[in-house]
Amino acid sequence: MPLDHFPLELSGLFPFADSGVVGNSEKLLAAYFNTATVGLAILDAELRYIAVNKTLAHMHHLPAAEHAGKSIREVLGDFADIVEPRLRRVLATGEPVQSEDSGKLPLRDQEGHWIAHFIPIHDATGAVTRIGVVVVEITAQKLLEQSLVSVTAQLREEMKRLQMLLDVGGLLSSNWDLTKAFPQISARIRRVLSHEFASLALYDPGNGLLIRQSLDFPLGRGFAEHAQVGVVDSPSGKALQTRTPMIFTGEQLAAFEDHLAHAFVSEGIQSLCCMPLLRPHGPLGVFVLGSTRKEAFKSVDLDLLNQVATQLAIAIENHHASREIEALKQRLGEEKKYLEGEIRFESHFSEIVGDSPALKQVLAQVTTVAPSGATVLILGETGTGKELVARAIHRLSHCKDGPFIKVNCAAIPTGLLESELFGHEKGAFTGAISQKIGRMELADGGTLFLDEVGEIPLELQPKLLRVLQDQEFERLGANRTIKVNLRLVAATNRDLAQDIAAHQFRRDLFYRLSVFPIRMPPLRERPEDIPLLVRHFVRKFATRMGRFIETIPKPSMRALTEWHWPGNVRELENLIERSVILSEGPVLRIPVSELKLETYSVVPPNPDSADRTLQSAERDHIIRILRETHGILSGPDGAARRLGLKRTTLQSKMHRLKISRADYSDS
Repeated sequence: MPLDHFPLELSGLFPFADSGVVGNSEKLLAAYFNTATVGLAILDAELRYIAVNKTLAHMHHLPAAEHAGKSIREVLGDFADIVEPRLRRVLATGEPVQSEDSGKLPLRDQEGHWIAHFIPIHDATGAVTRIGVVVVEITAQKLLEQSLVSVTAQLREEMKRLQMLLDVGGLLSSNWDLTKAFPQISARIRRVLSHEFASLALYDPGNGLLIRQSLDFPLGRGFAEHAQVGVVDSPSGKALQTRTPMIFTGEQLAAFEDHLAHAFVSEGIQSLCCMPLLRPHGPLGVFVLGSTRKEAFKSVDLDLLNQVATQLAIAIENHHASREIEALKQRLGEEKKYLEGEIRFESHFSEIVGDSPALKQVLAQVTTVAPSGATVLILGETGTGKELVARAIHRLSHCKDGPFIKVNCAAIPTGLLESELFGHEKGAFTGAISQKIGRMELADGGTLFLDEVGEIPLELQPKLLRVLQDQEFERLGANRTIKVNLRLVAATNRDLAQDIAAHQFRRDLFYRLSVFPIRMPPLRERPEDIPLLVRHFVRKFATRMGRFIETIPKPSMRALTEWHWPGNVRELENLIERSVILSEGPVLRIPVSELKLETYSVVPPNPDSADRTLQSAERDHIIRILRETHGILSGPDGAARRLGLKRTTLQSKMHRLKISRADYSDS
């Protein structure tokens, strides 16, 4: 029956099938579902039919299409009382169940006799989510078992072969290591074909050789466990080149010039069967059986062995795919960790807040340099928002769709910094139990932000310089060069010139980093931004804590504006958060006493001049808010609400400062 007749996900058909490659297994599935003697079905965990072949549908006297979605009770009727407990046992224990039963099906006139295998199918987590049902009807054999002994023997042989195939599938599904599983697989096949020699060799396209992976030859005297075989003038190579199963006699083996063929003869092998392991993209290797008996392998055996070879080929392909998937999963896991964890937005405000000339100059520099791809060095005191500027450069650059990887060089111990940046191979040092992808590699196609770059130890600086110059590096413990395409943005609050003079920082690295330096102004150089930042943080923390704060006292705002903020924006944010916590009403309660104002920053030398400055700042601020609100004074979006004032108070101030509302109104 064509596979497209079944509403079945191929990745769940057989437990050894991997979703990444199972789409290539149609040949094997067709072999199972087209058999005329064996009924096959797949049941879900609720014992409903997912797929059924024509043979089983004929047994049920119900078209295959009408099985879809029906429970076994709907199809089997009272006979389900016999079958259902066994299926429940498979789901509960995860072990296969075999039974021989007799009974009456709803759509059949006479009682029938069947042999059934119920096989657990595991998902990726090991849970049994589906059951494979293999049914052979033996009604005729039961009625004629006395007179049809030969037919019964043939059926038993067929069952034996089918069981062998199922056993091989089970071994492959439960063990990814073919080197360990192959002797057991050979033992299962020996129950059917009675061979003495079995081997598995994989083709290496790099050197054109077949490399033996596993050997099962208990009576062998001189066979090497791991051997290399050429594909020219050898039995295995001939089968691989022609992509056809081949059987060789002892005389034919002796005619080969290959040393391995002569070894077969010296070991007494009189019959050799070579099965190529084929997949759509090309041959993978050769599966070989040998016997000391002449004509031990018949042409009828090739179909059975071809099914075994197909299972082996799929398992090998799955194994290769699983290794690639594991590598990808590790990389994706690392990226997810950084993107959702360490790369999570950790700055203290969600956007750049401020309208001062100093900040506008920085933003203009960001706009200029971001599209260029040049290396940027951000200088400034701690807490000024250097990371925020780095993210802005990334968002405005051509690599904005790539990752933004942050490394705080001061937060990582010196001994681990090289591994964090460049990664390491398994066993590169004590404790390196697995391969680690460094952040340089994770940042490929995006931006790498090195915060506190001045903390990088001197011995590591040449390796960073090489990345800047050649965009390449090697992981610890590896000899393979990795090429990356990333944009580097660095930041520091240290005086790198002083470090260069003290021979603590390389001069050539400094020149590479400071292609385009940007200096972040401290908060004391942009006091006009303080009221905006205060209101921004008040809204942020009030919303988070469920508070309603609408007024900020003028004396408190004046104190905040006059404080020199040694911790910059970070210090201001922390103070506002503490203030929101302390505020129980609509008025922000700022612990001004915590600001240890210095005399020179509190008492201006000329009070009249200070009053005029404050008056000018207040007038400019009100005008700016009026422009933004288009002259609207009241309401939720009005200027009074945004300024934290009553409407009448705002009108009084506008009158005193000679501000006309009509100058800023749209009407």
